[in-house]
Amino acid sequence: MIIRAVAGMFALVGLAVAALYFGMVHADLRVTAGPPGSAIRRLMTALEAANAKVHPRVRLILVEEPSLAAGAGALEDGTVDLAVIRSDLPPPRNAQTIAILRRDVVALLLPPHSPVAHVGQLAGRTVALVEGPLAADNARILDTLLGYFEVPAEHVHRIVLPVDGIGPAMRDGRVAAVLAVGPIGPGQAVDATAALAKALKGAPKLLAIDAAEAIGKRDPGFESIEVPAGAFRGRPETPDDSVTSVAVTYRFVASRAMLDVTAAAVARSIFTMKPMLTAATPLASQIEAPDTDDKNPLVPIHPGAAAYLSSGDQSFFDTSQNYLYAGGIVLSVAGSVLALLVERWNRRRSAPDRKLLRRLIAIAQEAETAEPEALPALERDVRALVAAALARQAEGGDGATRWDVVAAAAAQARRAIACRRAASARAG
Repeated sequence: MIIRAVAGMFALVGLAVAALYFGMVHADLRVTAGPPGSAIRRLMTALEAANAKVHPRVRLILVEEPSLAAGAGALEDGTVDLAVIRSDLPPPRNAQTIAILRRDVVALLLPPHSPVAHVGQLAGRTVALVEGPLAADNARILDTLLGYFEVPAEHVHRIVLPVDGIGPAMRDGRVAAVLAVGPIGPGQAVDATAALAKALKGAPKLLAIDAAEAIGKRDPGFESIEVPAGAFRGRPETPDDSVTSVAVTYRFVASRAMLDVTAAAVARSIFTMKPMLTAATPLASQIEAPDTDDKNPLVPIHPGAAAYLSSGDQSFFDTSQNYLYAGGIVLSVAGSVLALLVERWNRRRSAPDRKLLRRLIAIAQEAETAEPEALPALERDVRALVAAALARQAEGGDGATRWDVVAAAAAQARRAIACRRAASARAG
C-alpha cells in the first residue's frame, strides 16, 4: 500500500509540474541582432523591446554579430537560438523558419535616357553600390546577376558611395547604374531613388530583370517580384510602370533543436506584436508568415511555427497540452520505477531479518523433539540471534514493528525450549 501511495504521489506531482512548466513557457533565447547600423538591426531592437513588455516569459537576448554570415554561423554552431538570415546567403544547415521579416527588391537604377536595356549591357561600365553595413553582401548579389547573364564580374567596375554621393556620380557620368537593395517602402531603394531624382532633375529608371523567375530557379535564394508603378517614388513615378525584378528575403530562423512549444511561442509573439511594432517602426510592416503550403522551401518552416500558423492559439495550447501529458507520463513512470527500486532496496535491506526469523522458527521446531543435551546449544543460538537483531536495531534498523516480530519469534523459541526441557524432566 505504501509503495502504491508513493507511486501515485509521484504521478500527481509529475502532472502538476508538467502543467505548471509547459502551460507557461519560459525561455531566455539568444538572438542575432543583424549587422550594426543596418535597418534589420533597428527592427530587431524594436522587436526585443516590444517582446519584453508583452511576452516577458519568452525573453529575447540580442547578440552582436558583425555580419549576416556570422549570425548564420552562430546558429549553426549552437551559440544562439535564433538568427536573422538573408535568403541569398548560405543558410545554416539547422535553420528552420519562424517568420519572414521583410522582402527587399534588388533595384538597378539607371539615368532616365540610359541605353542599358538588360543586365548583360552593364559589361564595361561602372556600377555604384550604396554605402552601408551590407554593401559587401549586395556586391555578391551583383556578381550573381552578372553570372546569370554570362558577364564576368571583373568586367563591371564598381564603387561604393554614400547615398548622397550617388546622384552627383550619375549626373557626372562616373557611374552607369546604382545597385540598391531595399523594400517597397522606406529603405535603401527609396532613398537611392530620391537622391538620384534630386541630382538628375528627373526620375531614374528601374532596370527590368525579365529573367527573374529563371534566376530564382537556378538560385532559390532569389525570387521574382513585380515592382508596381510608383513603388520607389510617387511624383514623378519610379518606376513609371510595373517592372519585374528579383528580391531577397530576411528570415527569422530557429534551430531545428528548438522545442515546438517554444517556437510556437516565438511565432505567436512576433505576429501578435506586429501592429505594435509597425507603430514603433515602419520596418515591421513587411513582417509576414512563411508559406505553409510550399512543398520545397529554401528554409523549411519550424514545426512549432507551422502548427501555430495553421491553427493559431488552439494549436499553441494543443502543443502545450501534448508536452503536459508527455511530461506527466514520464514523471509518473519515473515515480513508479523509483517506488519499485525502493521496494527492492527494502527487500535487500530486510533480508538479514528474514533469515534471522526463519532461524528462530526453525529453533522452535527443533526444540520440540530435541534431546535434553541439545537444548543449551539451542538457547545459545536464540541469544545470539536476539543480540544480532538488537545490534541491527541500534544501527538504525527498520523500525519497532519488525523488532516486535523478532521478539515474538524469540519468545516462541524460548517457550519451545522450556517446554521440551520440562517434558524431558518429567520423563526422567
